[in-house]
Amino acid sequence: MNLNTTTGAKNRNIRIIGVGEEGAAGLTAESLNLIQEADVLVGGERLLQFFPAFAGEKIVIKSSLNDLVVKIKALQDTHNIVVLASGDPLFYGIAGYFARKLGPDQLDIRPNLSSLQLAFAKLGESWHDAVLESVHGRPLKGLAQRIDGKAKVALLTDEHNSPAAIGAYLQQFGMNEYDAYVAENLGAADERARHYTLDELAAAECSPLNVVILLRRKDAPAPRKGFGFADEEFHQRKPEKGLITKREVRAFSLSELKLGEDSIVWDIGAGSGSVAVECTRLAPRGQVFAIEKNEGDLVNIEANRVKFRTDFTVLHAKAPAGLDELPNPDAVFIGGSGGELAQLIALCASRLRPEGRIVVNAATIETLHDSMKAMRDAGMDASVTLLQTARSKPILNMTRFDGLNPIYVITGHYIAADEAEAVNGAE
Repeated sequence: MNLNTTTGAKNRNIRIIGVGEEGAAGLTAESLNLIQEADVLVGGERLLQFFPAFAGEKIVIKSSLNDLVVKIKALQDTHNIVVLASGDPLFYGIAGYFARKLGPDQLDIRPNLSSLQLAFAKLGESWHDAVLESVHGRPLKGLAQRIDGKAKVALLTDEHNSPAAIGAYLQQFGMNEYDAYVAENLGAADERARHYTLDELAAAECSPLNVVILLRRKDAPAPRKGFGFADEEFHQRKPEKGLITKREVRAFSLSELKLGEDSIVWDIGAGSGSVAVECTRLAPRGQVFAIEKNEGDLVNIEANRVKFRTDFTVLHAKAPAGLDELPNPDAVFIGGSGGELAQLIALCASRLRPEGRIVVNAATIETLHDSMKAMRDAGMDASVTLLQTARSKPILNMTRFDGLNPIYVITGHYIAADEAEAVNGAE
């Protein structure tokens, strides 16, 4: 709320008032007075219909919020403006957008009860420990890894990402340990709330205005934890010891990628998809692209994508083909290059986002040489770690070690100006 008391021209705050499904009947007398005294009333068609007697100008919120902000800004100095929003305007609502565009000191926000508060109240469950997600106007893609293993999940939906669509999506990843509770038209005369199994949810017909709560059954198997999963957990082609980035190398390579929660990752030469799986779990709000040229490997990649509940994108292509269509990456992992390594590294280096990194796994000194040269030619700092590991193996009643092939892990990144100055000074 703006408490500015400076004299002179009147500073007209934009009022943002949360409205429930009961409409005007659920508002305080003060909020009703603000609406009645407004010159301009802004809102979606459904919310504006709650105030048919309003005599001022009405502006219907449609697709372009930027145009709406421009219009409101032009009217602000001469008109009293009230914006109607559903429930709590700061919970996945329009108030956050207005605050970023106009400044919070220009707003007077009056929240109503959110749909999630009402839904959890009807369910009789606390919600301070719930994972909150919205697929309202957002894709379902990526939801699987964000909620996997979470005990209590609340979802805001829309007409496309309906309860049935959510149920069908979760079934793709075998997430049948979840039961669902759907609350519809909360606060309205036709309010309804029902329990569903995931199979029932996938076939449910619900009102467009609904909230979905997912509850993980207490007898469900323990969720998968950590990273660096055993090679045997992955579907893979198995000539000799399997075409997969080995666990020890994979874990170190992941540490070198330095992923954030929302990182964009290219896994080039994905093979079994083990690196893409791990990257998706480490960057659950990011985007991971697994690029693989061998058609026979795609079945294993897809099987691992589903098994590990990691909703990444699989591309059947021989890089650099197909990379032009992808967003610029924060991290690139190259497990196979099809003989075009120098060209590939140069392209990836040119596309890297700030502080991005390229990690190459090499089994030969020739690939090591070519990788480091290509990175340095691209102006990157290149470092290498040789991993020589062995795994225990029983022999009679004793234990011996079985050595794995040595692997070079080459990491390239751009040195910031201040870092380069420090390095040069040290030299």
